[in-house]
Amino acid sequence: MSVQSNAHPSIEARHKARTMSPGRSEGRSAPAFQPGMSLGRAFDQWLETIAPAPWSMTVGVSTVEPVAHKAPRPLYTEEERVRRDRSIWTIVQAVLAPLQFVVFAISLALVLRFVLTGQGYGVATASIIAKTVLLYAIMITGSIWEKVVFGKWLFAPSFFWEDVFSMLVLTLQTAYLFGVITGRASHLQQMEIALAAYAAYAINATQFLMKLRQARLEKPAQAVVSGLGA
Repeated sequence: MSVQSNAHPSIEARHKARTMSPGRSEGRSAPAFQPGMSLGRAFDQWLETIAPAPWSMTVGVSTVEPVAHKAPRPLYTEEERVRRDRSIWTIVQAVLAPLQFVVFAISLALVLRFVLTGQGYGVATASIIAKTVLLYAIMITGSIWEKVVFGKWLFAPSFFWEDVFSMLVLTLQTAYLFGVITGRASHLQQMEIALAAYAAYAINATQFLMKLRQARLEKPAQAVVSGLGA
């Protein structure tokens, strides 16, 4: 009799363990699927139900908030755009820049002719000097324009690298003039310095053309923003 009374509780315990569904242990209930829940989240809950982990489901999940990237500065602010459009120096730059490019193209052809054939030194030299004079004019007036529009004589953030290459071109063409005036450079060396200056100028002109395109692309977008804010 005593044996039966001792065995009876263990039989009941085993029977209870067999009939109890997984995840239905005391103190735990199967989480319900919520409307709008993502498939991944539902799968995680189901997995937690049938094979609960001894640690939190958020262990190892990064809680670092994404860094908000600062919007790039436009080429011109609204105030700078107004000053640019009203400045007479903008017109001066618009005239000198294409004029300098035309002289550059003619001079490049004359310099290459002398380098390849040895002929036309005088006309090539005259064309380089004309290009250099135009460069000085556009640098001086461009510096004034930059001061009017951006408040800085040179190296305004919007045109920093353009100004860097402009100074390189100016240095090379000044070195050319020095070689011609002092006679310390041979005719071929003078032309080599001029070609180096022209290569730097080609890069510089490309930079300004890209900025001109950027300004044209930004203008409609800024007009839309202004209209929405009105």
